[in-house]
Amino acid sequence: MNLIKEPKGIDFIIQSPPLTEKERNEISEFIASRKAKKNIVKKIPKTKVIVKK
Repeated sequence: MNLIKEPKGIDFIIQSPPLTEKERNEISEFIASRKAKKNIVKKIPKTKVIVKK
């Protein structure tokens, strides 16, 4: 596997602007809701289907 080299004069480092308190809260709420939904889905037991011949 080869590494990609940065061309001269081009920088691949990206700095995003800092988050506001509102954006930070929205992201935290979204993550919490996804985790809650994930736990609900995991609690549903799987059943085996037995086929008789």
